[in-house]
Amino acid sequence: MSFDDVIYVICLLACIGAGSYARKISDEGQRKLVSTALGIIVVVIVSGLHSLHCFVSLALGTCAVLLVHPSKGHLVTFVVMFGYLVFFRMFDFYLGIPGHTNMIQMLLTLKVSGIAFEKTAAWKRLQARDEQKKNDQRDVNQESLVEITDYDEELQTLSAAEILHYSFNYIGVLTGPYYRYRTYRDYFEMPFKTYAPSVEATLEKLKHAVFYCALYLATNYIWPLDYALTDEFFNDRSFVYRLLYVWPTFFTFRARIYTGLTLSECVCTMAGFGAYPDESDPTNGEGPRKRYQHLKRDAEKHTYNFSTIVNTRVLEVERCWTFREGMKHWNVCVQYWLAVNVYKLFPSKKYRVGRTGATLLCSAYWHGFRPGHYFCIMGAPFYVALEDMWDKLVRKNAIGTNRRIIDVIFWIFKWFAFSYLGEAFLLSSFGKIWRYYSSVYHIGYISWAAMIALGLYLTSQKKAAERRKNRAAEKAAAGDGISAAVEKEKAQ
Repeated sequence: MSFDDVIYVICLLACIGAGSYARKISDEGQRKLVSTALGIIVVVIVSGLHSLHCFVSLALGTCAVLLVHPSKGHLVTFVVMFGYLVFFRMFDFYLGIPGHTNMIQMLLTLKVSGIAFEKTAAWKRLQARDEQKKNDQRDVNQESLVEITDYDEELQTLSAAEILHYSFNYIGVLTGPYYRYRTYRDYFEMPFKTYAPSVEATLEKLKHAVFYCALYLATNYIWPLDYALTDEFFNDRSFVYRLLYVWPTFFTFRARIYTGLTLSECVCTMAGFGAYPDESDPTNGEGPRKRYQHLKRDAEKHTYNFSTIVNTRVLEVERCWTFREGMKHWNVCVQYWLAVNVYKLFPSKKYRVGRTGATLLCSAYWHGFRPGHYFCIMGAPFYVALEDMWDKLVRKNAIGTNRRIIDVIFWIFKWFAFSYLGEAFLLSSFGKIWRYYSSVYHIGYISWAAMIALGLYLTSQKKAAERRKNRAAEKAAAGDGISAAVEKEKAQ
């Protein structure tokens, strides 16, 4: 592990330990101040002078949230926060910035722009309610007034201090998970944290984190990514070895990510953050999807879960059969942000491809400006399209043993696709990516193109066969109709 990684793990473990103390602070105002102070300390320890980027971007984003009219505030804040990433990464290009500072800045971008989107959505609901109230001639059959909550009103009176507290709360400040301002507010206003099984959930997650960390250290020692950059790798290793090397290196990457994300979730669970009653139907990133405010009256009687702050469903990622399913379970809190604030709000909803492309492009931009981010993320939809095509051709209607065999084949291809595209993400620069892909003769892209061509051909043949079958059935039906008419005339 690098020195930065060691500092990063120590900070996460310290934050986990702080959760036990923070959860027991009875005064909510004091807990908020302590949480923010801890967050700022962590940011400064990890980033040093580079933490100034976080404070400057937060100040600019806060001005956009508070000073721009809510009808345009979300767009202006989005441009300000994502625009600052350009300056931040140019600064990184010339002077170098610790990698974990980059992650802090990325999460800060989502939080500040996310709260602006929440404020605008609440403002629109308030406007719709006011418009309905003005309509004195409203038809009795018309839909009831737009449902407004105290949270919608509160968002319109946000203060700079609240945005500061939300942005630098020590819970999630390093690597997430991303959570809404509503989740943050509930932590200080709802009693759920007191009754949630915080210690039990944390210990269970810590076991997983230790396991993932052990896998990371072992595989990184045996199959280091740096070896894929050496002349020995390209000159002395066979084509098959070079091609298969993407499997262990991407496995190492996954184990590292799983370790960091699981420790980040431990920070949340130890503090009781993101705990909601099962009855509220909480989901990743969003939080409760059902009414839950009334549940605080008998909070001790409910069972709780931490689904809101689960960022990656590790078992589902590993066990699911297809690439599409794997994407749904990976980094789900960030995917929630992208789905709500980019995909659903994309100006043109007519063309799904455009919305999907814009969402993935935003994701790639958020991750960084290096070519590897775009090779990896923008390549995913092409493989998904290929996979969907073959799913309809051979997997959808398969049953029994055939289905199990096909599932395993899809699973193998899924991980090859993840690993092949992920190698570009890891190698990062265009020169390194091109050298590696050339050494394996771009077999991934070539084979996928061939499979798409074959899939299109088989799909067209299948549709042609179905059309012929339908025409034959229509002719047979018409012939039966004529025969029936003849028989009827003879009978008469």
